[in-house]
Amino acid sequence: MSFVQNFPFFSIILSLLCAVISFFLGARWAKRLTLFLLTSSIVLQSCILSFCFRNHISYAYMMGHYSAPWGNEIAAGILEPLFALLFAVVMLCSVLGGMHRMEQDVFPGKQNFYWIMVDLAHVSLMALCYTNDIFTGYVFIEICTIASCALLSIRESGRSLLAAVRYMIFALVGSGLFLIGVIFTYSVTGQLLFPQLYEAIGKLWAAGTYRFSMTVAIGLMVVGLAIKSGMFPFHFWMPDTYGRATPASSGILSGVVSKGYIFLLIKIIYRVIGIDIFTASGVQTLLLLFGIAGMIVGSVSAIFAKRLTTMVAFSSVAQIGYIYMGLGMGTQAALVAVFFQIFSHALTKPMLFLSAFQLSHASGGRQDFHSLHGAGHRHPVAGCTFTVGALSMVGIPIFAGFIPKLYFATSAFGLGWKTWPVLAALAISTILNVMYFLYTTILIWIPEEEGTHAHIRVKPQAGTVFPAVLLAGFNLLVGLQSAGLTTLFTQGMDLFCQ
Repeated sequence: MSFVQNFPFFSIILSLLCAVISFFLGARWAKRLTLFLLTSSIVLQSCILSFCFRNHISYAYMMGHYSAPWGNEIAAGILEPLFALLFAVVMLCSVLGGMHRMEQDVFPGKQNFYWIMVDLAHVSLMALCYTNDIFTGYVFIEICTIASCALLSIRESGRSLLAAVRYMIFALVGSGLFLIGVIFTYSVTGQLLFPQLYEAIGKLWAAGTYRFSMTVAIGLMVVGLAIKSGMFPFHFWMPDTYGRATPASSGILSGVVSKGYIFLLIKIIYRVIGIDIFTASGVQTLLLLFGIAGMIVGSVSAIFAKRLTTMVAFSSVAQIGYIYMGLGMGTQAALVAVFFQIFSHALTKPMLFLSAFQLSHASGGRQDFHSLHGAGHRHPVAGCTFTVGALSMVGIPIFAGFIPKLYFATSAFGLGWKTWPVLAALAISTILNVMYFLYTTILIWIPEEEGTHAHIRVKPQAGTVFPAVLLAGFNLLVGLQSAGLTTLFTQGMDLFCQ
């Protein structure tokens, strides 16, 4: 076995070591260690991706000397390191862009604790990408939940603490339902590893035995992960969670944590259950309907939002709806669109939150839309990056957000009765996106002549604005050079869904 094939294990162990070491360090060194971890992770995931793509292979290996349920197993192909790389890049950009504000929001004595939670969030996301064991997936779901609650509540403002409690309640309900589904699955199959589960579930379903029990188990696991990722109608925790956290936490939670749960769900659908059985269970159709509903409800809620970050948070409900609609469509073409949507949203949403907080800073710390009048002129860099993010969310060509909408539309044809609801949802959601994102974009660029904040001019700091600019560059790169990602997705799916 090549030495590079050990890198998924190294990514997980390195994250755990950094979290433990940071506990004994001050905030300054803990920050440096976390930045080293995220940078190293980018290098490691790039090496794994390059190795698997050049050799067109996927592989799995057992950790330790014991098989499941006592041992554990890691699996990697093209998609696993690709999404692990995406998560590491977005986390690094989020913490760099929000570092200055975090140091203001978090009590100095607790800042090293913040970096520990970033390390734990990173290790959980790496494990969700690479694990080949369903119970290990649950364990790291819980670790990610703990880290996410801490990243949210560490700001210690009243509304942030309330948002953290609400998030924790929804997250624990989701984790509990997922665990019950895993227990049901294990009691029926006696397996925990993905390949053995896939084989056992296929045999049981073909024999017609335990179909009701497996349908219940599938529904519980899907609902559990849907709650944790914010699918409608389980999205009520999202506005305050994303809108009230410190910018770095908002970027991590909205950009990668929810996508980690969704990627695990995709692995379970295709590598544990099997897409044919998932379709036959009826759960797939429910995902389609709830995804379409989320696209509409999230956008309508964003239109009536009173604060900028709340509007951006509600738009996440709509964007998550696109993902679940694609999973409900159930085709290979729709799955490619889902992967593009995950990439687009992961790159765009942290950029929007970082830009929104900078625009708010240029408006006297206020986030109501009247105070944001002309904010783009007071902070031009933030105005430009917010504009890029807004145009991407609307689906304007050349931006990343256009690609998944195009793929969803083209993959809708040939789906029978599903075709017209999908096309109608795409059209309505796009119109609603225009109503609030383009309105906000125009508002921040209309000069304020005699307003309260007209005299404010923010001098951009390179360390604060560069990560948002970098994310904007990635957004444009995906929008202009989507063919490369399409190749990675299609080749990765050949290995992922075999």
